[in-house]
Amino acid sequence: MAFHDFIRDDAGWATLHRETLFEHPYLAVEQVRVYSPARPEPYDWTVCQRKAGVVVAAESLAGGFVLVRQERVAVRATLWEFPAGQIDQGGVHGWKDVLETGLRELQEEAGYEAGADAEVVPIHHFLSSPGFTDEHCYQIWVKGAAPSALGVNRDANERITEVRLFTPSELRAMVASGEIRDANTLCCLARLSALGMRW
Repeated sequence: MAFHDFIRDDAGWATLHRETLFEHPYLAVEQVRVYSPARPEPYDWTVCQRKAGVVVAAESLAGGFVLVRQERVAVRATLWEFPAGQIDQGGVHGWKDVLETGLRELQEEAGYEAGADAEVVPIHHFLSSPGFTDEHCYQIWVKGAAPSALGVNRDANERITEVRLFTPSELRAMVASGEIRDANTLCCLARLSALGMRW
């Protein structure tokens, strides 16, 4: 199963064999045998393949950032996070796919959209946990988000219990205290800070 064309063999990497151990519409687990630039002999690795994701830092016209409070089964916790979702279509993902997915997730999860004069800034991607998965998440910064007339349209499997706006100083305090702890939001905040977001 191939969710995307993000990972390719080049620059000394070569895949000799792959075997699918588990397959699901959202992820697949493979045993691969590879050559790598730093190892002269082939070796085996277990890789979890995932769809690419998009994380949305939506800054409202009033200056607060939109976060959703979402239940996360894997860690048995409810977390404050930036809205995010997976890119459904496979293959090569261009920024058009990224922006469409991000804006869709912002509306569906939080009930916000890019306002009439909003600036939508594509950022880069990050690797969520490259030791075992090819999952990568793109980031976008929506400057000028506004409540959507469509409201929310959440997936049946999602449990979002609250949507709130947070000021940059509140976000800084939440990062410092460990209240914000998911990689999507932390990485996006780091990128925004590097791009000039004032805390």
